[in-house]
Amino acid sequence: MKFISWNVNGLRACVKKGFMESFAQLDADFFCLQETKMQPDQLKLDLPDYSQYWNSAEKKGYSGTAIFSKHEPLDVFYGVGIEEHDKEGRVITLEMPQFYLVTVYTPNSQNELARLSYRMEWEDMFADYLKKLEEKKPVVICGDLNVAHKEIDLKNPKTNHKNAGFTDEERNKFSTLLEKGFVDTFRYLYPDKESVYSWWSYLRKARDRNAGWRIDYFLVSEMLKNNIVEAEIYSDILGSDHCPVGLELKI
Repeated sequence: MKFISWNVNGLRACVKKGFMESFAQLDADFFCLQETKMQPDQLKLDLPDYSQYWNSAEKKGYSGTAIFSKHEPLDVFYGVGIEEHDKEGRVITLEMPQFYLVTVYTPNSQNELARLSYRMEWEDMFADYLKKLEEKKPVVICGDLNVAHKEIDLKNPKTNHKNAGFTDEERNKFSTLLEKGFVDTFRYLYPDKESVYSWWSYLRKARDRNAGWRIDYFLVSEMLKNNIVEAEIYSDILGSDHCPVGLELKI
């Protein structure tokens, strides 16, 4: 099975920059989006082979997630079931026969770390949510997790050490999540691969210089690690400040 995850940074804008062509080219079983920044009735997507699942933020033009699936789920959950965390459309879960698929758009800690304390609460809550799902069946998690885990995961670690996405607090939470029994699929296959990123600032021609960050992930429950066939980062696909990332699983 092939999975794709992409922070499109506004799906209506991305559609004008080749989204449908990239969607067709990638031809995934499951296509997960973050930062859709829209309500479902604001754009009609003609995807005849896919069922569409949307979770939009209450605030218009902000956050939001979607999953397009070729396979009919047993059940679909929007959010995590906690009101204070479910206003921004950040999580969708599909229950499939053999696994759960969760797409997530993790809150950004923002400039001057204004939202870091909320981010820490979110991390603990989300880890608990995943472990609860895992009691029933293994979990595949994908999305913009808004953290570069190790120095190898961004171009300029030293100058970003105290910036959102590379603070010790955020990185430690990611380490804790892995310690709870989840596997970073890309690093599992490519532990030493450098200069591979999934997000680039729009400033100072960062993408042209490949001055990026790897903040978009596929994680899987430990029990699925032997099912990993390939993990991809499609850095040549444009249309957003993020590129798609992919996973192939033997299921």
